Amino acid sequence: MKVVLSWFETAALIFILNVCFNESYQLTGLQVCSLCGGTVQNTSDVGQFCSSSAGRIDRRCCLANNNASDPERIIGLDLSNCSLTQVKELPGASKVSMIDLSLNPIVNISEKVFLGFLGLNYMILPQDVVCPGGNVSWQKVEVRQGKRLCKGQNNMCNQTGQMSMSCPEHSLCGPYGPGFFECSCAENYQGYKCLRQGEFPVVKVFGPLAASTVVISFLVWVTQRRKAKSL
Repeated sequence: MKVVLSWFETAALIFILNVCFNESYQLTGLQVCSLCGGTVQNTSDVGQFCSSSAGRIDRRCCLANNNASDPERIIGLDLSNCSLTQVKELPGASKVSMIDLSLNPIVNISEKVFLGFLGLNYMILPQDVVCPGGNVSWQKVEVRQGKRLCKGQNNMCNQTGQMSMSCPEHSLCGPYGPGFFECSCAENYQGYKCLRQGEFPVVKVFGPLAASTVVISFLVWVTQRRKAKSL
């Protein structure tokens, strides 16, 4: 009876930890919506974008309404007039399409803030702040009414999605945010700098790991059985 209870308690603990992890992830993802007080105004740039995208406003964020698998996906972020002097990170906002950071006394924006922001296509910044990745990373950059507008994120590869001089041989270049790109191995290549040809040896790598896991699990089960019998 104690053995069954032990396994039940383990399963329950795993379930509770999983629930807590998911909740903490969602909370962390939406913390960016509360970086400053207030809410997105309907007349603001992000507010108008949210309305045209059929999104819903949550504090300083516009969330997608048409994504059942990811109901907390942020598509618009309005952090204008928040007295921000620097921007180090924007957790949970990597899928955003529009960001407004105008009317802030920003003196520094970390280069890695927008790493992985593939869908970011419109930014509003203070006039003196350079667009992430520089002008070359955007299709159009203009200054208007004291604000710098960065429109249409450029693909930093060679625009074909094929081989790039910046990536090693046998690899493909892919965009990874304003001013960033990533290199992934071409088909049938893997390993350091994609130098190894052939498929990844799944059996050789994970086979021993799976076998050792089974053996350890069996030993634990036998030990628990012996303790149960002795009682």
